[in-house]
Amino acid sequence: EVQLVESGGGLVQAGGSLRLSCVASGFTLHDQAIGWFRQAPGKERETDGVSCISTRDVFTYYADSVKGRFTISSDSAKNTVYLQMNNLKPEDTAVYYCATVKVALHGSRCPQRSVGTPDDYDVWGQGTQVTVSS
Repeated sequence: EVQLVESGGGLVQAGGSLRLSCVASGFTLHDQAIGWFRQAPGKERETDGVSCISTRDVFTYYADSVKGRFTISSDSAKNTVYLQMNNLKPEDTAVYYCATVKVALHGSRCPQRSVGTPDDYDVWGQGTQVTVSS
């Protein structure tokens, strides 16, 4: 079964850090592009793209709101993608999801050299909650 499982969320004070993990099972992340999205309270699901990494050539892309604070990386040996989040702000509070880019549309690359939209992704994890207190 193809599956993504996120972990690493939690409650942190503003200015703090968290590292999210996205572990793949049933397939290898090598030659895949993986993205992170988030759903803030009261907003529609998975509409806010955060970051994307193409694991083959390690190109990375970020939403303007997280540039300089978040870092996406991958570990092929662990079949895992990480999202290191530093200097967290209350507006980062959300459920964070990882997802695989649709290979049929974009191959092994991030959509249009950006994070793209949810329609560019197919396999999704269940999400992990991140809460940043002020």
